[in-house]
Amino acid sequence: MVKIKKTVQELDPYIPGRSNEDLARAYGLDPDKIIRMGSNENPLGPSPQAIESLKKSLHLINTYPESNIDDLKDKIASYAGVNSEKIIVGGDGADEILDVLAKTLIEPDDEYIVHPPSYMYYEFTFSIYGAKPVYARWDVEENRLDVNSVLDAISPKTKVIFLCTPNNPNGGLIEKKDIQTILESTDALVVVDEAYWEFSGKNNVELLDKYDNLFILRTFSKVMGLAGMRIGYGIGQEKFVEYMHRVKPVFSLIKLSHIAASATLNDQDYINKSTQLSIESREFLFNEMLKIPELKVFKSYANYILVDIRNTGMKSKQMTEKLMENGIIVRDCSSFRGLDDYWIRVSVATIEEDEKFIDVLKKILG
Repeated sequence: MVKIKKTVQELDPYIPGRSNEDLARAYGLDPDKIIRMGSNENPLGPSPQAIESLKKSLHLINTYPESNIDDLKDKIASYAGVNSEKIIVGGDGADEILDVLAKTLIEPDDEYIVHPPSYMYYEFTFSIYGAKPVYARWDVEENRLDVNSVLDAISPKTKVIFLCTPNNPNGGLIEKKDIQTILESTDALVVVDEAYWEFSGKNNVELLDKYDNLFILRTFSKVMGLAGMRIGYGIGQEKFVEYMHRVKPVFSLIKLSHIAASATLNDQDYINKSTQLSIESREFLFNEMLKIPELKVFKSYANYILVDIRNTGMKSKQMTEKLMENGIIVRDCSSFRGLDDYWIRVSVATIEEDEKFIDVLKKILG
């Protein structure tokens, strides 16, 4: 057998959410009636302007993507409130930006800091390049970052520190003053993942003017409703972004994704409506699950809610299976480092779908 490098052999596989087709086959369900509340997707669907632009552009798929995407960078920069030289766009969502960061920064035996539980793809990407994870702590019960655990984890080998706010999977925020404390304590790159910032209304862009070791990570997969188009972007200092572009694939953003992203940014009414619908759904789900005594529900500033189900007498695998039997997908969080077998994550949906989820959940719990 071909010899696989050690870091890949030792890597735990990333576990994505299940597809409608997979679930329909497994449980004999109608795939069109399955309610997706497991992948933090946008229940509103994509922008009508994006759909219309894509319809008009399908004839272009025989041509290569544009290598110059300055028009899209300009729109993203305007949306983010920065100049376009600070923007880098990835064609596999924010995951490609993570990969480019690792290519740009990591030497074997460098260290990076993560705060479990959090987005697992940080580890999945950086470990492949030979970096060693060092674990800080997110206080799950208090739903906040243990800042001292991050500061204690910093060493001369620290190359990158990941801070996710709102944090995935629990939706907690990291206070700006805590981010500043960490930025001022190291010359390592501090990557602030703001994939869900629109749902909280809080971001850290203004800190770029003061700290040259800050990099902000974002995506079009959430509030922009383009998860299937795989578009992410980063915001950093101009010189650092220029280095990233040296190792980034030239044609990674496909032509149709470019068009969809541009059209969505033109549709501010859609963005506003998308944000509001998700917030309304989140608050509805939070308040309704709060009424169920067997559940411990955590306040979230994202488009999902973390739930401790240990008092139901079921583990997360059992709960998610029972929900799937009823055509509802939520996330089993037992694979998240820092969580045990009693946690699920529930993404927002339409209010009608939320109501069905609550009804099914109550029936499962008797």
